[in-house]
Amino acid sequence: MKYNTLGKSDLKVSKVCLGTMTFGEQNTQAEAFQQLDFAVQNGVNFIDTAEMYPVPGRAETVGETERIIGKWIKEQGKREELILASKVVGHSNTGLKYIRKGPDFSRKQINQAIEGSLTNLQTDYLDLYQLHWPKRDNNRFGVRLYPYNTNQEWEDNFLDIAHSMNQLIEKGQIRHWGVSNETSWGVMRFLSLCKDNGLVPPVSIQNAYGLLNRQFEYGLSEVCQFEGLGLMAYSPLAFGALTGKYLNGQQPTGARLTEYAIFNRFLNARAMAATQAYKTLAENNSMSVVTMALAFVYQQDFAHSTIIGATNLSQLKENIAAEQVILSPELIRQINQVFNEYPDAGL
Repeated sequence: MKYNTLGKSDLKVSKVCLGTMTFGEQNTQAEAFQQLDFAVQNGVNFIDTAEMYPVPGRAETVGETERIIGKWIKEQGKREELILASKVVGHSNTGLKYIRKGPDFSRKQINQAIEGSLTNLQTDYLDLYQLHWPKRDNNRFGVRLYPYNTNQEWEDNFLDIAHSMNQLIEKGQIRHWGVSNETSWGVMRFLSLCKDNGLVPPVSIQNAYGLLNRQFEYGLSEVCQFEGLGLMAYSPLAFGALTGKYLNGQQPTGARLTEYAIFNRFLNARAMAATQAYKTLAENNSMSVVTMALAFVYQQDFAHSTIIGATNLSQLKENIAAEQVILSPELIRQINQVFNEYPDAGL
């Protein structure tokens, strides 16, 4: 397993980060413990979760993922060997009004959220605490174009948020902070305000990135290069769509996109055509499309860690093993040819 320093932090994180949003929904506590054990045994030291998990979010299960991880941490007794990350929700127009009766990024709510996460995770601190997505509307979760709207109701509280995150660092509740589902403008705004006000800036950004969605390279990868942030890439397999198991209209029993229609944006015709093209290319190079797709993301210098989510150990094994695969320059060229034919087919 290779390790990177996450952004400008002092966190040495594994190239593979274990995503946990299925814990408590698609995966039982016993299955979650198996995944956590296997991942750590194979060099993974980075675990990512969120206060709202599992997904899809429901009032009945909110916080269950953190609680499962907390029980595992207590049982293992190796907290200091882990890099633990979680996220705070701050956008109330997302169907999550059952969280703090409508979440926002006020200092009061951020303090409530971190206390809840620390309690659930049975730890005194988080290594990384992230803003789950911006308070304002932007183009995320299947939206290709920015929803330009000068009448959008939005409060400019960037500086207040940065102060709140710095306060948590001063109190020892978090070591570093980051953003998620953010845009180039949002990242640069935070960095500028932190520089001007002597505050500790965000060190990371957690956004979707993979062969079916390379929007991160349209500006944010440049920000990472010149500002020193590290990407935590999520959905490298587009919630499993890129595995090829949904091709030709297949709906495998128990699979995520079969069970949860909320994620069916990954199953559009162009995404399936792109998946077939990538699958053929991978097989022509004697590997699975899963291995090729993950290896592609692992090789991106701006992707300091890639978040993988699995519902069983066989998937997890293949996902971790792909970190050791190096794609040739010629295969990268062919991958880019497919991308040029089907750019960002699955958002």
